[in-house]
Amino acid sequence: MQIDTLIIGAGAAGMMCAAHAGGQSGKRVVVVDHAKAPGEKIRISGGGRCNFTNMYCDPQAFISHNPHFAKSALARYTQWDFIDLIDRHGIAWHEKTLGQLFCDGSAKQIVAMLTGMMADAGVTLHLQTSVTHVAKSDRGFAVSLQTPDGALQIQARQLVLASGGKSIPKMGATGLAYDIARRFGLPVTDTRPGLVPFTFAEGRFVPLAGVAAPSRMVADGPAFDEAVLFTHRGLSGPAVLQVSSYWREGDPVTLNLDPDDTIAPALRAQRQHYGRRNLTTELATHLPSRLVEFMKDDWALTGNLADQSDTRIDALVDRIQNWQLMPSGTEGYRTAEVTLGGIDTDALSSKTMQAKDVPGLYVIGEAVDVTGWLGGYNFQWAWASGMAAARAIAAL
Repeated sequence: MQIDTLIIGAGAAGMMCAAHAGGQSGKRVVVVDHAKAPGEKIRISGGGRCNFTNMYCDPQAFISHNPHFAKSALARYTQWDFIDLIDRHGIAWHEKTLGQLFCDGSAKQIVAMLTGMMADAGVTLHLQTSVTHVAKSDRGFAVSLQTPDGALQIQARQLVLASGGKSIPKMGATGLAYDIARRFGLPVTDTRPGLVPFTFAEGRFVPLAGVAAPSRMVADGPAFDEAVLFTHRGLSGPAVLQVSSYWREGDPVTLNLDPDDTIAPALRAQRQHYGRRNLTTELATHLPSRLVEFMKDDWALTGNLADQSDTRIDALVDRIQNWQLMPSGTEGYRTAEVTLGGIDTDALSSKTMQAKDVPGLYVIGEAVDVTGWLGGYNFQWAWASGMAAARAIAAL
């Protein structure tokens, strides 16, 4: 089969690219994916409602060895462009917190929109199809596929790697894009799980499983003011997932359970009027009671409010605001929402996503060494990088 463009991966980036790479140009585009259905990560994201972008999307919210690489694609296809797209398709949406946008209905609406756009553009989609071999040829790329109906050989002028990273292997993630990239001489940076819960040794937080609290958390990067959730394994919640992308094994994290700095003045005020109250009783009006009970012995939370000097209150609050914790690790790719690292941006054009030394080879989405924050940023990178490649291909 001789075609113009073969896209490996029917996820957010791959379908976005496919929907725009052919279209009115009449180019023949084929998309292949190992899964039984397209857009599976879209379908399960955001609790089934897909956090499809973020109103405050900015290049500073992306992690890469080259922090400037993502700027071009993100500037040429913005969150407002994608919002306009779903508006035109009649998909209702709403903002939650911190600019996060979700479908009012189901994430399946996004999948249906993209598959419909691909169908309108004449794109052929092969599901439950694996890639068995890829090689360069005189006419572009020779790709061997195994489909439910047997082996299929494809000659493609352009090849797009959109098969994602290693996160959530139960959905079939394998790092295939990295293997193909290396075959063509493209470097791949070290990869690790991102947006992933922390684990702690010896069931440290088992007594607190299910307790959540507002927090400010920081590792070796920006601080995030979001909720933390204690689990049987360790720590989760939005704040934890965010800082996990900046954390390295062996480093501590700092948890602030009083991000608004209200506990010290409240304890001083209560001391004047209710000095006979137990310190832990009053502290439990500001923090979850199970958490205060957990802290009581280790932190020597004893005595009544009247017994607490300003110095003791300041020392207690300093500890609450600067709780140093040492994770033993993370839950790994099994629960990671993204893969940090990937195909080195030095090998790619930031405008077209094409490999600099391999004409016709493009890399988009999570396979690239570009990782966004939690909250719709990674989907926006998928839309933007997919569109960048599509525009370049359509212009050929």
